[in-house]
Amino acid sequence: MRIDIISCVPNLLDSFFAHSILKRAQEGKYVEVVVHDLRDYSVNKHRSIDDYAFGGGAGMVLQIEPIAGCIRALQAERAYDEIIYLTPDGELMEQKMVNQLSLKGNLIMLCGHYKGVDQRVRDLFITKEISIGDYVLSGGELAAAVLADAIIRLLPGVLNDETSALTDSFQDNLLAPPVYSRPFDFEGNVVPEILLSGHEAKVEEWRYEQSIKRTKERRPDLLK
Repeated sequence: MRIDIISCVPNLLDSFFAHSILKRAQEGKYVEVVVHDLRDYSVNKHRSIDDYAFGGGAGMVLQIEPIAGCIRALQAERAYDEIIYLTPDGELMEQKMVNQLSLKGNLIMLCGHYKGVDQRVRDLFITKEISIGDYVLSGGELAAAVLADAIIRLLPGVLNDETSALTDSFQDNLLAPPVYSRPFDFEGNVVPEILLSGHEAKVEEWRYEQSIKRTKERRPDLLK
């Protein structure tokens, strides 16, 4: 998989992709992540990429020309399965969506900024609009990082234990059960005995029951 991220503040993403699982995924050639500076595609000598909105009002708008130039330059090099715009009014990001995107080959993620992008960008280029929650960020970079992280960890070979991602919360519309590690007894708080029984079937049954219980308590809407 290749993920191209278009941003007007690309340095915000440097650290995010340079550590931990995301770093190992790139080093292992499971994914290639390339961040593009939108200002490199500016059509004027000042490298500006935004302007006032027609009709007035507060806030600046990202212009269509630099964005179109960047997307078209990328499309000239390879085919893309989705061109995603990270925006608060997009489709709410859920695990099922992430699962589907993890099966794609190449993705472009466009980060919004200021008051957003010229609507013609969305009409002409964008194939999918995604929101990571009902709130507004200063830009789409953090949202792109969240989406990329959720996708990359699902790619075969990225996680040490390939079954780990399959048992995450939301994969089966249930929250994950509680987990425990050493020590067995911490100040009188002990690990449930069933987890030390060595009986795999009973352990899995206990975990499933705990998932249902936790989901009923915290996210009953998922059980619908």
